[in-house]
Amino acid sequence: MDGEGETRRAWPGAALRGVTAPAAEESGGGPAADKRAVRPAGHRVGSGSTMSTGGPSHAAAAAQDARPDRAAIALAYQRFEPRAYLLNNYTPPRGDLSNPDGVGPWKLRCLAQTFATGEVSGRTLIDIGSGPTVYQLLSACAHFEDITMTDFLEVNRQELGLWLRGEPGCFDWSVYSRHVCLIEGKGESWQERENQLRAKVKRVLPIDVHQPQPLGAGSLAPLPADALVSTFCLEAVSPDFASFQRALDHITTLLRPGGHLLLIGALEESWYLAGEARLVVVPIREEEVRRALACSGYEVRDLRTYTMPARLRTGVDDVCGIFFAWAQKKVGA
Repeated sequence: MDGEGETRRAWPGAALRGVTAPAAEESGGGPAADKRAVRPAGHRVGSGSTMSTGGPSHAAAAAQDARPDRAAIALAYQRFEPRAYLLNNYTPPRGDLSNPDGVGPWKLRCLAQTFATGEVSGRTLIDIGSGPTVYQLLSACAHFEDITMTDFLEVNRQELGLWLRGEPGCFDWSVYSRHVCLIEGKGESWQERENQLRAKVKRVLPIDVHQPQPLGAGSLAPLPADALVSTFCLEAVSPDFASFQRALDHITTLLRPGGHLLLIGALEESWYLAGEARLVVVPIREEEVRRALACSGYEVRDLRTYTMPARLRTGVDDVCGIFFAWAQKKVGA
């Protein structure tokens, strides 16, 4: 569910094999899913059975019990259809970038403006829960030399591999690439930007954001990273806010002190569709995003929100809005 229903990705497993980009290593480590970040083997997504069932009231306990656990979420993601998800969120109307008030232009503008500050740069960047999308890295690739993409689902890693290798039938991101080149105004062509991104992505790995070592032991990704990007992942693979918080804590271990996190996610969304899959999302609010970042040891540098207009509420999710957060990991955190 792209802020609309951005892809959820974030829970690969060590048993899943990574998709490699051209001239990149292959890995069996584990990633996420643009809303996919669950480990299938009996682990609960974020809370679920790992959470206490006690509560202030029977009603609250019943509501908690009604939420699926991590194992159930992981199982549901096995029905995730990348192309259906892409069609729902990255083709018109949500994928129409001609209207500056649309969700796509808003996300791309947030990313471009943040990278334009020059503060978010370095050698290594990890995209947490890439899902089947690449738009989130079109501005980033000019500022980093080594990019790692991740996802829980093998089908999403395969979809990424098609685009990274430029194979026939891969999803066409040229509308997004053109828009990024336009708003950045550097005079480069969209083909140059896409080639640059392909060259900078060195590996596509599995990930499980619900594990203390999300990429597993002995990860091929250089750690700690100088920056993290994550779009529509953590809230889409967590059964409750406590699980969301722990997942954020886990991915923060991959980031160096002083490094930057760019986080995009859904506000007050409880479900989204990806083909036959109807996937649950933990509804979160802006103030909860701020609190979670503070608890994980970040200084919030910027936090913006977008309200989903009625014309973009197309029935593929119940998202109310999107947030963009730029946060910097405190030294000593």
